[in-house]
Amino acid sequence: MNIEERMKSFKKIDAHSHIGTFGGWASCSITPEELIADMDEYNVEKAVICTYPQKESIDACDQYPDRFVGCLWVNPTEGAKVVEAQIRDAVANHNFKAVKLHPLSHAYLANDECVFPVAELCIEMGLPLMIHTGHPPFSLPWSVAQLADRYPQLPICQIHMGHGNGMFVQAAIDMAKKYPNLYLETSGMPMHYKIKEAYETVGSDRIMWGLDAPFHHPTVEMQRTIVSGLTDDQLNDVFYNNAKKFLKL
Repeated sequence: MNIEERMKSFKKIDAHSHIGTFGGWASCSITPEELIADMDEYNVEKAVICTYPQKESIDACDQYPDRFVGCLWVNPTEGAKVVEAQIRDAVANHNFKAVKLHPLSHAYLANDECVFPVAELCIEMGLPLMIHTGHPPFSLPWSVAQLADRYPQLPICQIHMGHGNGMFVQAAIDMAKKYPNLYLETSGMPMHYKIKEAYETVGSDRIMWGLDAPFHHPTVEMQRTIVSGLTDDQLNDVFYNNAKKFLKL
């Protein structure tokens, strides 16, 4: 079996992707239908999608409920009442399964007071919280860990597990080792061997594969995981089982 056949052989849940057009430095885009075509080609059963503004992901989840899992991207600086209404509507009327924060995009820290009402609502509603990590000054693993320390009953996923900086990747792993409610998602993290390290030292049920479409090609993200040194059973956890449990699918 060649590497492409091997990559396609694993059933997957993409724990973190987007749809829409991203201008500026990113200059890329993907439609719901294009993402589904990629999913079909590479044996991805479902993709967790988030957009800001939120309407695109809401519409896509309503249109393709069997393929997309909604993760509501909120901005806590808009105020607790506004965000609470958004979350309750997304869950009740559109079957969203998680909440996302992007501290870098909206200029706050993961442990700022504006985040506390979001965390408390997630606990009340039984929703996991997913937080972009890896870029200073706002989205570093230490800030996410302080939130995890404040709310130990809240499952929190560090999206990108530190992203492209080796020091931040190690910090994401170290913080997850310290706080059992911290999880890791792999997209955009360049060091393949850190996936195995995280699996073995953080926990076999706390690391999840993600694509981060449209910013990365599926084969790039799949191959990094395939060559990490994990066994097939362990790869099944990372590619599928762990996201299914984390999101209660």
